[in-house]
Amino acid sequence: MSWVGIRELRDGLSRHIASVRDGGTVTVTDHGRPVARIVPVNRPTTLERLIAEGLVQPPRTSKRAAPEPLVVDGTVSDLVTDQRR
Repeated sequence: MSWVGIRELRDGLSRHIASVRDGGTVTVTDHGRPVARIVPVNRPTTLERLIAEGLVQPPRTSKRAAPEPLVVDGTVSDLVTDQRR
């Protein structure tokens, strides 16, 4: 795995993509902090690998829908003030 800054990635994009094509991983940094990872398309994600190994299970149900928003009079500040009394 190689770490490259954004400028270096931009300047040597073809070289870094060739590295990924050969099975490598490139971690992109911004001011020394990792912000993105470029991996081969055919490589399973960590979650996919853990599911395949039986170490984790995917969720049995899909996410619940968000509740309907409340219709209230006044501002949030007014509601907070009322709750503090």
